[in-house]
Amino acid sequence: MPTHTALPTMRESLLDVGGKKIFVAETGDGPPALLLHGGGPGASGVSNYSRNIAALAEEYRVIVPDLPGYGRSTKGMDGADPFGYLAGGIRRLMDELDLEKAHLVGNSYGGACALRLALDTPDRVDRMVLMGPGGIGTTRALPTPGLNSLLDYYSGDGPSRLKLEKFIRNHLVFNAADVPDSVIDARYEASIDPEVVAAPPLRRPSGPNALRTLWKMDFTRDRRVSRLPVPTLVLWGAADKVNRPSGGRMLAERMPNCDLYEVANTGHWVQFERAELFNRLCADFLAGRR
Repeated sequence: MPTHTALPTMRESLLDVGGKKIFVAETGDGPPALLLHGGGPGASGVSNYSRNIAALAEEYRVIVPDLPGYGRSTKGMDGADPFGYLAGGIRRLMDELDLEKAHLVGNSYGGACALRLALDTPDRVDRMVLMGPGGIGTTRALPTPGLNSLLDYYSGDGPSRLKLEKFIRNHLVFNAADVPDSVIDARYEASIDPEVVAAPPLRRPSGPNALRTLWKMDFTRDRRVSRLPVPTLVLWGAADKVNRPSGGRMLAERMPNCDLYEVANTGHWVQFERAELFNRLCADFLAGRR
């Protein structure tokens, strides 16, 4: 297993954003880059990017929020438009931080948040890096086994450490041994926060408007994608079992300024599994060096 640089000391704050709290950790100087984490059980910003923050902070002001509904941020989610809710929260966070424009880096659910924010307000986004983003072609095929495992975490007999470990080791990553037990322990403890259990931030759309919500959550149905001017790098693990790697090609075919890099022997967690490669590609792309 490769070695990874320890996390730097980070400035932490709990900001009032539109009447709700968003937890933010940041470090480094330079152009602002928001790192938006995925939506799995127990996910949070700093834990999701623990292998990337130090490297990116050498060039950028790295801002790592807990997305609305996660970590130390206010719980709850608009089930009718989850991606829009996340994007609105992060845009208001940018306002609170006096950021007219920023780079966005998003993994999975955070990638969907970044893409929705860019589609709604492209003038607020400088460059964008998406890793296996959610919402790509989701109405064109049945959910993957990995996505079903993720969506079923709070249903049935409820959350458990064993259920979480199976999802992470069997579906999230290519090499199960790359994830320490300590990561699973920390995520499990976060996943059973009573507020999260009462209102899981990632679940299947339901009710009379479920089909409308599903359609809205598939970016390949959004005509704005083909006009999005934001330079974008899409990184996708070739062995991703949560979001199909074919989603990368769907984006590259539709987006006018999209580079695609498919990463061999890698699952859904590119920034964790292939941290050194990710850190180089991300830093260079955001700086316009590739």
